[in-house]
Amino acid sequence: HPALDAAKGVADADIMINYPPFGHSDWQTIVSDIKKFGAAGKKTAVVSTINGDANVPFYKELGNQGIKAEDIPVVAFSVGEEELAGLDTGPLVGHLAAWNYFQSVDTEVNAEFIENWHSFIKSDKRVTNDPMEAHYIGFNMWVKAVEKAGTTDPDAVIDAIIGVSVPNLSGGYSAMMPNHHITKPVLIGEIQEDGQFETVWETSGLVVGDEWSDYLPDSKDLIADWRAPMSCGNFNTETGKCGGKGS
Repeated sequence: HPALDAAKGVADADIMINYPPFGHSDWQTIVSDIKKFGAAGKKTAVVSTINGDANVPFYKELGNQGIKAEDIPVVAFSVGEEELAGLDTGPLVGHLAAWNYFQSVDTEVNAEFIENWHSFIKSDKRVTNDPMEAHYIGFNMWVKAVEKAGTTDPDAVIDAIIGVSVPNLSGGYSAMMPNHHITKPVLIGEIQEDGQFETVWETSGLVVGDEWSDYLPDSKDLIADWRAPMSCGNFNTETGKCGGKGS
């Protein structure tokens, strides 16, 4: 991949890229290819951007083919507690996931949230996950923005929501920034035998969501600021215009 090659000096021959279709379910060949790639003797890891239900058969196949974290670690951005709930996670221990929240986060507000969720769903077996925390934050932000605007009119609420800050479940506060992205901590967790994650790394503070990638030529010069007078989601800092591509 050109970005990896430029940033880290990784040779093309040492990178294998595979983008199966959304909802892909037959992972036997792909996982076998990963295993062969790792058997070449070089340090190997998998960066997984698999999304949705396809995670379940992928992780089942990792277990079936005996790919262990100490040999070929997998770091994912879309597998969480819900996806792991129906799996035998024993063979998956040590594989990684990056999120802004894990159910195992040890805070009073998270414990209360989990208790309320179990009471609502009438089961203490159901898990929580990052998307649930995102909805928790988002709804509470909307409520505060409605109170601030004095109306539920969407345009007024959108204007009012910038600067709104509400508790997150990790023990801090998340704020809505002018680019319509919020501040959150970033956590990396290891899969445990019980299907939960143990946080093994986290940012020292909150991270501001970046609306445009600094690493792509068409977006590196773009910013978003929805406050007047800019009110633009793709403002080009080079041309000084809204709606233009990066140089």
